Amino acid sequence: MATKATPQAVMGDNDFGPVRLPVDRETHQYDDWTIGYTKSHILKSVCVKGETCVAGDPDCCELCVYNFALALPHLPDMVFHRNVLRISHASGAQLEFNPLDALKLVRNEKLDLKVACSDEWRESRPEAAQTGDKVKPFDWTFTTEYTGTVNDRFRVEPTEQRIDMFKLMRKEEILFYHNLTLFEDELHDHGISLLSVKVRVMPSGFYVLLRFFLRVDNVLLRSNDTRFHYEKGNDYVLKEFTHREAKVEQLKHIPPALFTNPDHIVDKLPVVRKVNEKLTIIQSE
Repeated sequence: MATKATPQAVMGDNDFGPVRLPVDRETHQYDDWTIGYTKSHILKSVCVKGETCVAGDPDCCELCVYNFALALPHLPDMVFHRNVLRISHASGAQLEFNPLDALKLVRNEKLDLKVACSDEWRESRPEAAQTGDKVKPFDWTFTTEYTGTVNDRFRVEPTEQRIDMFKLMRKEEILFYHNLTLFEDELHDHGISLLSVKVRVMPSGFYVLLRFFLRVDNVLLRSNDTRFHYEKGNDYVLKEFTHREAKVEQLKHIPPALFTNPDHIVDKLPVVRKVNEKLTIIQSE
């Protein structure tokens, strides 16, 4: 059974607009699991308190909370700071997917991609040559290997077990589904950097796909996919992280039209690294 609510906005003073924008919420109960999300608008680009926020102040505006928490000179164009997927077990075990924790894993240093692909990037984008020397001192692609936030009620360990993708492809009733964007950046019109999470609940269990997708036009394609699968009756969740990457020159056999759709191109990228883990629920004594 799913429940949904839409709270009202909380308005701010002066001309700054709402301090808290409306948030959609929906939850679904599946056996001992509560699966729910919150969803709202993008993070404001200016401090709603006129740059008077202080780190640690509980009344700090949402933009400044991010700026104080992250050591990044810039945030993605669109940060959906209130978009959160949370999967909680009755034992207290919890999986969460949120943009702040994901952005904490973006490297605050010059990007290797600039060194490795600068020539190709400049050749593919002549207008970029004028600003090519003004490289931001951080990973401007916002690449993150975020795999979700897990609390201490899970025991996480390597495993030889694998997610059965063929089982997930079987036709089955969808009890609950949602797709959340956590952040997105168009790389100054030179591609896209996108982090999203999808959840699907079926009678047999639930499945989550957390995907970071990067396309630097005419240079590089990259994906970091993290899959979670729970089967009804188990006391554990299987987790699979897969990093794929290729330069565009390696993909000449693939129609470029596919490059813009992660669902079509990701499986065609070579696997660089894969990690399989088992998240076992720690039951209360």
